[in-house]
Amino acid sequence: MSNASQKNTTPQAEPAPQESPAFPIVGIGASAGGLEALELFLRQVPEKCGLAFVIVQHLDPTHKGILPELLQRATGMEVHQVRDNLKVKVNSVYVIPPNKDLSILHGVLHLFPPVAPRGLRLPIDFFLRSLAEDQQEASIGVILSGMGSDGTLGLKAIKGRGGLVLVQDPATAKFDSMPRSAIASGFVDLVAPADQLPERIIAYLHHAKVLADPDCPMEKKDQSALDKVIILLRSTVGQDFSLYKRTTLQRRIERRMGIHQLGKISDYVRYLQNNSIEVELLFRELLIGVTNFFRDSEAWDRLRTEVIPALLEKRPEGGMLRAWSVGCSSGEEAYSLAKEP
Repeated sequence: MSNASQKNTTPQAEPAPQESPAFPIVGIGASAGGLEALELFLRQVPEKCGLAFVIVQHLDPTHKGILPELLQRATGMEVHQVRDNLKVKVNSVYVIPPNKDLSILHGVLHLFPPVAPRGLRLPIDFFLRSLAEDQQEASIGVILSGMGSDGTLGLKAIKGRGGLVLVQDPATAKFDSMPRSAIASGFVDLVAPADQLPERIIAYLHHAKVLADPDCPMEKKDQSALDKVIILLRSTVGQDFSLYKRTTLQRRIERRMGIHQLGKISDYVRYLQNNSIEVELLFRELLIGVTNFFRDSEAWDRLRTEVIPALLEKRPEGGMLRAWSVGCSSGEEAYSLAKEP
């Protein structure tokens, strides 16, 4: 048999599936007054921090992007302006170029021409939602100084996936409307001055790593402590989580423990007893839903082409058709249903 025929009969290996990076990626949104906040933030990040940072700032689309050069003065990490199809590397900083939208898939950055007109664009939300989808529980979102509300919905998406959400203390921001909008949403885990946020992120990740260690002596399987958390929730907010999926309940509790640097569930029980606000925050976190306008396109296509036409065909002349979105989380599905032709 010739070499050529041997090659033709050799099975072709399928390409290996793409995997997300093994290090956390921090998405940072900033606008007016953001340069100073970004410099304060980056100066406090160790050069070998084990993280990557992707910065999305509102930039004038007609100006040359000089933000990477300006930020390089504040950090020993390499600062790059994003190019299309750029793979994120650890201990690096990436900055969106002017007049682009930015997304991420399997740890690779992708640039898009903006669709919405200037003034209506929300590039921070666009990226943070993508980061939440790509990194899930490992996603981290930060909002710094800026005008408007861009970033609030992106933080909600990150929180909905179990990620970490941090915001610059509005009292320390040159322009506080972006931080205040994020805080008002109720989805923020930590609020601190820009130069204190890196320390809080690193401490949280270290604590989360300890909690994830199977040899960790923490009372992870202490059903009694877990039941006490459920009792405190029921007595404070009136909701019974005893039938809630235990692994999800435990994971959300461990997230709150990491934020407060608590090593045992029993410590967290005591913390809940002394802090009714924390009970409310845990309750909100347990109820966070993952939702979006026109989510699950295949389902909407079937509604449009099959379900709704069939219902209209059966409707008596002059009759009324009413539709409910069952289990609606926050209104997006109901709105999408109402907008279907």
